[in-house]
Amino acid sequence: MTKILMVGSEAAPFAKTGGLADVLGALPAALHELGDEVAVLLPRYGSIPLAELERIYDSLEIWLGPARYETSVYRTGRGATYYFLDCPQLYDRPGLYGDAEGDYPDNHIRFAVLSRAALEIARRIFRPHILHCHDWQAGLTPVYKKTLFAQDPTFLAMRTLFTIHNLGYQGLFPKQALPQIGLDETAFVPEGIEFFGRVNLLKGGLKYSDALTTVSKAYAREIQTSRYGFGLDGVLRARARVLTGILNGADYSEWNPETDRWIAANYSADDLSGKRACKRDLLAEFGLPETAMEQPVLGVVARLTSQKGADLIAEVAPDLPAEDAYLVVLGSGDAKYETQFAKLALAFPGRICVRLGYDNQLAHKIEAGSDMFLMPSQYEPCGLNQIYSLRYGTPPVVRATGGLDDTIEEDTGFKFQEYSAKALLDCIRTAVAAYRDRDCWVERMRRCMRKDFSWNISAKEYSALYRRLIGS
Repeated sequence: MTKILMVGSEAAPFAKTGGLADVLGALPAALHELGDEVAVLLPRYGSIPLAELERIYDSLEIWLGPARYETSVYRTGRGATYYFLDCPQLYDRPGLYGDAEGDYPDNHIRFAVLSRAALEIARRIFRPHILHCHDWQAGLTPVYKKTLFAQDPTFLAMRTLFTIHNLGYQGLFPKQALPQIGLDETAFVPEGIEFFGRVNLLKGGLKYSDALTTVSKAYAREIQTSRYGFGLDGVLRARARVLTGILNGADYSEWNPETDRWIAANYSADDLSGKRACKRDLLAEFGLPETAMEQPVLGVVARLTSQKGADLIAEVAPDLPAEDAYLVVLGSGDAKYETQFAKLALAFPGRICVRLGYDNQLAHKIEAGSDMFLMPSQYEPCGLNQIYSLRYGTPPVVRATGGLDDTIEEDTGFKFQEYSAKALLDCIRTAVAAYRDRDCWVERMRRCMRKDFSWNISAKEYSALYRRLIGS
């Protein structure tokens, strides 16, 4: 049995802002099913009720240089063990990473304490074979292990694995942060955590860990290039031998049209009749005309940012009525895109519908009721909505990048290469033409729905990697 302590900043259902939470909410349980023993360490944010947790450690002192932070540890079980580091002065705040005014200025301290606490928990509470650290918020755990604790026998045989969920977020702080996170000038070098005169916590994870993973095979290749490397491509090329791409899985207990409680009718690859009821329900939700039942409806559920291709979708949207196509959008993000999409809805009533914000039930309705799903990302480490779309028989239209390229094939969806509105519109036109051949389209839907991107597959790859690390 392999024992793994995962360290991260969020996990569903306890705290979530993005895909990292889905991974730390589902992967531990999938590994548990394979026989691995997994624990996860998270901050105990103010939004996580203490009444639902068991206090197991009253006073865990965390030192960062001369600064002392008083913490305690709570626990709960959910397929795996979840530990929560309680330190109200650091974590009991309105948001996970910031508030309406922006990121919290002491985020480097908040997550340095989490990273340092991981080693204390590994020493005193749960002794793992592997410390599996996720994203920049846990990037200092391997740094501390190989610097402050380099001679500690507790950690000599313990291996570290660092997973990059999105290289665009690196945890950059001024040099003055160095003593506040308990490190001295010896770490502030190009071979350490220095990055163009700043402290880079994600780089710490990349440089000091025994092995690296990212969330798709294509993204593992892409981040070694200057186009997608965000200044760290050289570091990643130097560590290419220990970098592995493992695709994220989908939680089919939540995203499955056969059992989905949020949609108008359940359906399957063998019985697609419910799909039509879901489309009619979606049209009613957005006030679209009955004539749309016989025309393609394109769905979008996304953050409205340039990374997600919001600029491309907004640019091609006015051309969709000429293709006899409809567009429904659910999302929030950059103010300029929110304004742009709101104006599109006003300019094309009954054709383009936009709901700003996030609504989980509506997200399920869009996956089930749309005929196609748009996801033209500039870059996409893994992506989950295209995987959900496959299971719902909603062929995706995607840009061939990262996890989108790994998961979508010619017989299930539609891909384009160049990041341009013209390339996206041409791809949509190809998809719309394919939609007109109903028999072939139904077969495409069935192929989509029979694809398996469950966490069980991804967990087997992680479990095998853990064993290789221990063996090394």
